[in-house]
Amino acid sequence: MPTTYPTPKLVIFDCDGVLVDSETLSNQVLADNLARYGLHLSLADCMDLFVGGTMAEVRQKAIARGADLPADWVAEVYEETYARLRQGVSLVPGVSDLLALLQERGIAFCVASNGSEDKMRITLGQNGLWELFHPHAMFSAHTLKTGKPDPDLFLAAACHFDVQARDCLVVEDSENGAIAAARAGMRCLGFDPHGKGLRLTRHNAEHITTMAQVPHLIGL
Repeated sequence: MPTTYPTPKLVIFDCDGVLVDSETLSNQVLADNLARYGLHLSLADCMDLFVGGTMAEVRQKAIARGADLPADWVAEVYEETYARLRQGVSLVPGVSDLLALLQERGIAFCVASNGSEDKMRITLGQNGLWELFHPHAMFSAHTLKTGKPDPDLFLAAACHFDVQARDCLVVEDSENGAIAAARAGMRCLGFDPHGKGLRLTRHNAEHITTMAQVPHLIGL
C-alpha cells in the first residue's frame, strides 16, 4: 500500500541554500575576509561552522577562534557579500517548478531567513522571485529581531497566514533551521543535495537531495 503524506497548508522556505544557491558564494567571501583578520578556514570548515547562523553569531564564533575583528566587521562583511552576490547567483534547481506547483494547488508559501531583506532583495530579485515573496510572505530575523534556532520566525509566519504549526512544512538546509522547525512543532524537509543530511535528520528533519522530491512528500 503506498505511503500517504500530509499536504501542508503553508510551506516555509529558508532562502540561502534552499531557494537560491548562495551559500558557497557567501561563505567563500566570509573565509577570505576572516583570513585577513588572522583566522584561516577552508570553505568546507566555514560552511560547517557558520551556515544558518546570524552574522552576529558568526562574529562571536570567529573571535572565539582567534579572529581579531573590528567593531564594524558585520557591516564590512555584508558589503563584501552583497557585492559578490550582485555578480550573479542561481536558483536552486527545481525551485521554480515547485513554487509554480504550490501556486497551482493553492498552497500558501513564504520565506523565513536569518538573512536580511536587503540580501534577499539581491538574491531573489535577480531571479524574479522578490515580488513573489515581498512584502507579505517574507520573514527576516533582521526585521523581527529573532533568529533560528529560535522558532519565532516560523511561528510568526504561521500566525500571519492563520495556519496551525502542525499544518506547516519547513524546507531547510541548516541545523539551526531544523532545530527551529522542531521547536515550532513543524514538519521539516532537510535539503542536503551532496550529503546524507545528518546534521538535519538528528533534529527530525527528513532528508531530501532534490526539490523534485518535495511534491511526492507533501501528497501532491
